[in-house]
Amino acid sequence: MEPIKVGLLGCGTVGSGTFTVLRRNQEEIKRRAGRGIEIARIAVRNPAKALAALGDAAGTVPIGSDFEAVIDDPAIDIVAEMIGGTGIARELVLRAIANGKHVVTANKALLAVHGTEIFAAARAKGVMVAFEAAVAGGIPIIKALREGLTANRIQSIAGIINGTTNYILSEMRERGLDFATALAGAQALGYAEADPTFDVEGVDAAHKLTIMSAIAFGIPVQFDRAYIEGISKLASIDIKYAEDLGYRIKLLGITRRTERGIELRVHPTLISAKRLLASVEGAMNAVEVHGDAVGTTLYYGKGAGAEPTASAVVADLVDVTRLHTADPGHRVPHLAFQPQSLADTPVLSIEEVTSGYYLRLRVADVTGVLADITRILAEAGISIDALLQKESEQIADNGETDVIIITHDTLEKNVNAAIARIEALSTVVSNVTRLRIESLS
Repeated sequence: MEPIKVGLLGCGTVGSGTFTVLRRNQEEIKRRAGRGIEIARIAVRNPAKALAALGDAAGTVPIGSDFEAVIDDPAIDIVAEMIGGTGIARELVLRAIANGKHVVTANKALLAVHGTEIFAAARAKGVMVAFEAAVAGGIPIIKALREGLTANRIQSIAGIINGTTNYILSEMRERGLDFATALAGAQALGYAEADPTFDVEGVDAAHKLTIMSAIAFGIPVQFDRAYIEGISKLASIDIKYAEDLGYRIKLLGITRRTERGIELRVHPTLISAKRLLASVEGAMNAVEVHGDAVGTTLYYGKGAGAEPTASAVVADLVDVTRLHTADPGHRVPHLAFQPQSLADTPVLSIEEVTSGYYLRLRVADVTGVLADITRILAEAGISIDALLQKESEQIADNGETDVIIITHDTLEKNVNAAIARIEALSTVVSNVTRLRIESLS
């Protein structure tokens, strides 16, 4: 049987990794797929750079800069989009689908923002869009959610799904660094981009979480409804206090099914140091999924890098090759649920979310200040789990002290109202630092 032909758009880190893995493991992949898979054409913005990246193998495949020529080539069966972004990538993917070609992509931003449009176009043409590499690199979390956990009513997902921020937080905790210093170190090692905004502000994680949430709960992709809060304003003193209290701070993507709707949020989160997710350090990723039948499962591995991500891309190429001639109605739906069965379950605003809270405030060390604070919390219906007074090394001998409050689970809008009243007290000399706490039970 003739090999299936792949047109590769983009040959950067992931694209070149995909080429390398396919070439190195071609016999093993053929045995699994039932036929060969070969990259027949490559289109890139800078062909000279791609030639250098592929080294000795560069002469084995045509490389040019005309993306449309690859997409319009009748010999191409699958278009592998490795360009990134939501601009030209969207146009090229939709054109490939219109030409009746299957698409494999690692582009989480594209699917989080335009997934509804792209999946609808693919259904209309009877082609597949595969995207395992879009979430958590080499961890097969999409296949687990779409297929392995099909028997389950998924209750929640919580994940460390951005390696850059996890590395920075690990450095801040282990070495006592501030955010700026830890970020600079991550950039020097290539873990963070020159412009790290998408990573450190939580946008990258929110793209991935949006996709997982849609698959887990059978809802359309709704990136615009996600609550996003990054780590750029996180203070090293809070990481230290959290450690003293038996917690670690991680940037978590959390999506959960509740009676009122779906939670969809990314933010720094305190989790017990005893939890498995708390032990995930450096640039690694991990995703914890809770289903009603299977209970809790954990998926761990490299969330980025040339070959880990290429592993997921090639797995998608194998899946598409196996199902290339199958009746479209018998394929696994893009979002796991049949398209006509997607639910309109609302996505909750962050103020409607229930969580535990870590509150840190600096106060004048005078009689009655704690009584005022606890009274305000009680009037807001907020139950206190722990209250500590800490003499921080950062505070000079000026009659001030840090107060740390750990609350039981409560509604966020109640916490916001209480914080506003607390900050209005004359004895409170700083804004309240508020971080959420998750038990992940």
